[in-house]
Amino acid sequence: MITKNGEIVSESCNQVTVLNDPTAHAEISAIREAARKLNTFNLSGCEIYVSCEPCPMCLGAIYWARIDRVFFASTRSDAENIGFDDSFIYKEISCSPQERKIEFRQLLKEEALEAFKVWEETENKVEY
Repeated sequence: MITKNGEIVSESCNQVTVLNDPTAHAEISAIREAARKLNTFNLSGCEIYVSCEPCPMCLGAIYWARIDRVFFASTRSDAENIGFDDSFIYKEISCSPQERKIEFRQLLKEEALEAFKVWEETENKVEY
């Protein structure tokens, strides 16, 4: 659930298996709905209430959304005890791309840097 100024903006639940979408965690769905309802990707001033400490993906989304506060019930250790093992993802994030279990290959670096340059020089860009 996401609130702003004490009012509920959005509510959601995990829909990964229902939608066959590995990104359909409750937090992500609630963020998407709140952003749509508030007509902004910047959810500053909002708070999120979750049943468990967010996984790495959801934690990243919470930071990108600029949510001010996270209230959680269970810890990631509690989740691990019942079979949700996010700890390997937390470990992988701290590894360099070459050390990760999933193969990472860098391609087209110069072209990517050129695209960054174009964005950087755009005068009317919307920063996030």
